[in-house]
Amino acid sequence: MTRRVPILATLIVLAAVATMLALGFWQLQRRHEKEALIARYRANEALPAIPFPTGATDAALLFRQTQAFCAGVNGWRTEGAGAAGFRHIARCGGPDGGFAVDVGAAPDPRFRPDWRGGPVRGWIVPERQNRSWLAPSASLRLMIVSAAPAPGLTAPKRPDPESLPNNHLAYAVQWFLFAISALAIYALALRQRWRRAGNPQ
Repeated sequence: MTRRVPILATLIVLAAVATMLALGFWQLQRRHEKEALIARYRANEALPAIPFPTGATDAALLFRQTQAFCAGVNGWRTEGAGAAGFRHIARCGGPDGGFAVDVGAAPDPRFRPDWRGGPVRGWIVPERQNRSWLAPSASLRLMIVSAAPAPGLTAPKRPDPESLPNNHLAYAVQWFLFAISALAIYALALRQRWRRAGNPQ
């Protein structure tokens, strides 16, 4: 008995498997890129403090120590900070549009710190609203996580490059498993087809 293989269905399955394998290898490449990025940010922590770079810049400065002067607070916003409650972020004014400073956390999101500005020392991080900051050359808005809390707040958590998500290996394994599963399912389907062809009712 000749076991015929359906050409169109086989081509579709092989194309899908090839796509899954390509996505898996791409995730492995992204994993190495992310590891290099985290290593760069770790190195930034040991560099001397720089004046805070207001305006558009790039991600190469993330996690560096910085210093600035907040000439006055134009407004506040809060963001969730897990077990610490809510972090309070001041918008400091300035002729160049100003900058944001995380001055600490409190359980109550409605709490308003009695802080009107002044010298600030801390670390450079991306503003949370920006979603492109993991790209090393992306233009983005930066902010400061203050090393010292404002009155009435607990100190902000120091930014840690190791906290950056690097789950590309897990994604790669998933794509490879999808490819193996697709081949296995198709092989079972072919076997069932041949069995029915060899034992017509």
